[in-house]
Amino acid sequence: MSNFLIIDDSKFMREVETRLLEKLGHTVVAAAENGQQAIDLYLENWVDIEVVLLDVVLPKMNGLKVLIQILGINPFAKVIMVSSISNLAIVQGCLNKGAKTYVVKPFRLSEFVKTIGDVLEED
Repeated sequence: MSNFLIIDDSKFMREVETRLLEKLGHTVVAAAENGQQAIDLYLENWVDIEVVLLDVVLPKMNGLKVLIQILGINPFAKVIMVSSISNLAIVQGCLNKGAKTYVVKPFRLSEFVKTIGDVLEED
């Protein structure tokens, strides 16, 4: 299965996403609560991380800036934006900068599982 980095300022969401991924047989390599910590963890572990789940609203550095930095480190990174913000301009901005897809919280479990599967199948 695959290795993930979870980036979300909500401890609850980090825990929910970790449990869901682990039930699907995946491994959460690391989890970050703010943008700067996310970049630090990605730099340390990027070779092992196959997919990043990234919130848009984060302390210290917003998700769009984190996305740009992650793709600067690894242009082939698979980043899924997971956010409660459904503003079309923000969604489109993230997709235009290289996010693979965008999931709006709260999400349905079936939608989350399908999105993970779709992104993992891409090449």
